[in-house]
Amino acid sequence: MSEAVIALGSNLGNRIENINAAVRAIARLSEVKIIKASSVYETEPVDCDSDEKYYNAAILVETNASPALLLGECLGIEAAMGRHRTKKNEPRIIDLDLILYENFRSESFELTVPHPRILERAFVMAPLLELYPSGRAPGLFFGPHLRDIGMNGVRKIEKEIIIPIY
Repeated sequence: MSEAVIALGSNLGNRIENINAAVRAIARLSEVKIIKASSVYETEPVDCDSDEKYYNAAILVETNASPALLLGECLGIEAAMGRHRTKKNEPRIIDLDLILYENFRSESFELTVPHPRILERAFVMAPLLELYPSGRAPGLFFGPHLRDIGMNGVRKIEKEIIIPIY
């Protein structure tokens, strides 16, 4: 099995329920086991046509699914939850990004892993730091980047991600 990290975000509707619904859907995938979830962070929109704040989090999974299959399943969950991709950086009910996949690198139109903007975004690195407290994930040393850009606009909140057991 390989480790992978899926970042979750929502800025429409009941944001915490959207994230938890996505986690429940991921937990039902046959080739995926959720190992750990970060806290939830409320963040200012970045590169988004909205003033609504986001809830962001990340989950660490073990999987036998290929990176392409895992991404496809995440996109299917987004669609099932009502996400419509009409333009880039629009508000969204749910956003699921495959940001890391152990021992895998890809730069293609369909899949870029590690995610190309991880090191620019505190709202991605803050949850990632909870999953990898050393600041070092498989194939990515992100701790110094988070220290450099700081946590401005990123605030941990008292909402929980509920990891279901099936």
